[in-house]
Amino acid sequence: MHRWSRLFIPTLREAPADAEVASHKFLVRSGYIRQLGAGIYSYLFLGQRSINKITAIVREEMDRIGQEFLLPTIHPRELWEESGRWTGMGQNMFRLQDRKGAWLCLGMTHEEVMTDIARKELRSYKQLPQIWYQIQTKFRDEPRPKAGLLRVRQFIMKDSYSFDLDEAGLDRSYIKHDQAYRAIFTRCGLSFVAVEADSGAMGGSQSQEFMVYTDAGEDLIVSCPKCDYAANLDKATSRLEPVPELAPTGDGKPELVHTPGKAAIADVAEFFQISPAQDIKTVAYMAEVRKGKEATWEPVVAFLRGDHSVNETKLAGLVKTAELRPMQAEELEKYFGGPAGYLGPIGLGVSNHLHDEGVNVVIDESLQARENMVAGANKLDYHFRNVTPGRDFGWTVAADIRNAVEGEGCPVCGSPLKIGKAVEVGHIFKLGNRYTESMGSRVLDPNGKEVTPIMGCYGIGIERILTASIEQSNDANGFWLPRAIAPFDVVVTITNITDQKLLTAGQEIAASLEAAGFDVLLDDRDERAGVKFKDADLIGIPYRVNVGKKAAEGKVELVTRATASSEDVEVAEVAEQLARKIQSSEHGL
Repeated sequence: MHRWSRLFIPTLREAPADAEVASHKFLVRSGYIRQLGAGIYSYLFLGQRSINKITAIVREEMDRIGQEFLLPTIHPRELWEESGRWTGMGQNMFRLQDRKGAWLCLGMTHEEVMTDIARKELRSYKQLPQIWYQIQTKFRDEPRPKAGLLRVRQFIMKDSYSFDLDEAGLDRSYIKHDQAYRAIFTRCGLSFVAVEADSGAMGGSQSQEFMVYTDAGEDLIVSCPKCDYAANLDKATSRLEPVPELAPTGDGKPELVHTPGKAAIADVAEFFQISPAQDIKTVAYMAEVRKGKEATWEPVVAFLRGDHSVNETKLAGLVKTAELRPMQAEELEKYFGGPAGYLGPIGLGVSNHLHDEGVNVVIDESLQARENMVAGANKLDYHFRNVTPGRDFGWTVAADIRNAVEGEGCPVCGSPLKIGKAVEVGHIFKLGNRYTESMGSRVLDPNGKEVTPIMGCYGIGIERILTASIEQSNDANGFWLPRAIAPFDVVVTITNITDQKLLTAGQEIAASLEAAGFDVLLDDRDERAGVKFKDADLIGIPYRVNVGKKAAEGKVELVTRATASSEDVEVAEVAEQLARKIQSSEHGL
């Protein structure tokens, strides 16, 4: 048993001024964490106990499907250059030099290191499949650390990697991780949803995120209340209602119209008395494109409906770039010959294929088969009407590059979609052979032919499980954690330790609960009962036993933090009643 009087639990009455989300406020106030620098935190006694319990659950489930490694956090530059990510990761990567001038980095993730082991050690299909995992500190030079442990520069991740002979094997490894993740998050008491996701810098053919809905989240999840469809906004699609086409004017060909001062979509729509959906929006970018070891900037122009917005993650993935930035004035003049606010598709030198000579023109697929739309004329104070995609301008590629909007139709069943904020706690990827191919990993197949193994990558944010749980379960007085990840199962609060009978009763109850298998914190501090109750409500322990005046009658108060409810129980039945409450809670009764 742990005695509160001997522990370091520095609770605070007020949250730090910069704390915006509940988890940040309560992790600091409850003494779980303390900030060392921007995005850098120390885990104190209670915080580390919860982290250890989460880690134990993750390790137990992962041991069912894989083998645990521990890899270096400092990586040589050459390894990341082989995969092409030394520059691709940009400023998010911490880089440093050793005393000899050699460049190194702090590991953000470990695909390269795992692949290096695989290429040196795996020689035959008989050694496959392999699933290797670690629970390791990762580093990211986050430009805007905030929200406590939700956006940091140092964090703990469970990352695992699968190596298989073929796609069928990868499917099996992917399913194993999906099942393991569902078991982990369920055991940790999270209410989560699995959604389709973008693979981002990891690459690969398929990925899925495990999300927890909370207003503290920075991800947006598109979901259907009527069916199982759910996707990250960067992956989500939707059904669109048909848009009435405008009647052509004159000979039906593009007609130049003077539109003085009408640069914004809303102003253009009002001027022509049309819906924004009948206008073509132009969004002009420069994209960093790598050709071998060289990086160049190429023009990428997106066209979509005036009432839609570009999803830059979709667009960047389509044109295979690590970075998009808006075109500057001189670049607009070079490629359009016109100013911002009046840009349009007619007259652009369109590239036939991505990254060929010319402008990479991407239109959203919702513009295909449209007619008689309004668009900028690449001339100050002028627009065209009667613009028909395909007849009046071409494109390099057509694809879904827009953000889905709440209320649009579900792509599966057509019901109105909902959009909510969420925190990502896990992500699984089918990487394919991106890393094994670029880094030269080969094995012999059953026919003696040399083939490239296929990979999967799977991550869980350990601290994010803790923060997501707090975001799910808090009130004005503090938070409560599921027993599985709480620092203690129950706190036994002696209301007055100067009363020897209460002190003795409290110690005996704590000892009996510990003997029954519970993780017990005994609050034996010489403090007022109100102070103790406030602290107990604050620090996330799911149950409390108050040892007060009724102890003389052989009774104590058993408090359930999640429901703020209490009941009197016989001292001899405390362990039995607590076990019953826990069982009911874990089974949703």
